[in-house]
Amino acid sequence: MSAKTFIAQFLKRGNKVGALAPSSRFLAAKMLKHIPFERCETIVEFGPGTGAFTGFIQKKMKPNARLIIIELNETFYHELSQKFSNTHTEIIQGSATDLSNILAARGIQNADCIISSLPLAIFDEKLREHILTAAYNCLSPEGHFVQFQYSLQSKKAIQRHFNYMNLAFTPLNFPPAFVYSCKK
Repeated sequence: MSAKTFIAQFLKRGNKVGALAPSSRFLAAKMLKHIPFERCETIVEFGPGTGAFTGFIQKKMKPNARLIIIELNETFYHELSQKFSNTHTEIIQGSATDLSNILAARGIQNADCIISSLPLAIFDEKLREHILTAAYNCLSPEGHFVQFQYSLQSKKAIQRHFNYMNLAFTPLNFPPAFVYSCKK
């Protein structure tokens, strides 16, 4: 997807698209650093946008692991479907708040890891809590939740849901970002 299309989506749907530009490979590396891919059977990606992390996830996941991508934006959904669909990756146009139903419909009880690019800071408190609760409830015991944000505004909300959090900063991204690596 071109930067022009990404910016157009930001301008058109700024309350749902939280960035002006796709995430950098440096942010991708920090997002995936603490994930034990060798133990992950089911990985979920929330709001991947253009798929800045998706290709890296596909390369790191076990051959028999399953990646479920949930993207609400129709333009991004179609782009992701063309670029990343394969036997072990399913792209769903939907909401992260429906995660339990999405997993149940596929006969999956829990996800081992959830990687989120959702702009929690621009969501109202009710939606943010609904997403974080859905993520926590759908993670397996010892499951991992990784979220990036451009500010620390959502730190307390994330901490209320997860027992362990490692916070990292990525200056080599536009804009610079914080990475919350959490464990259930």
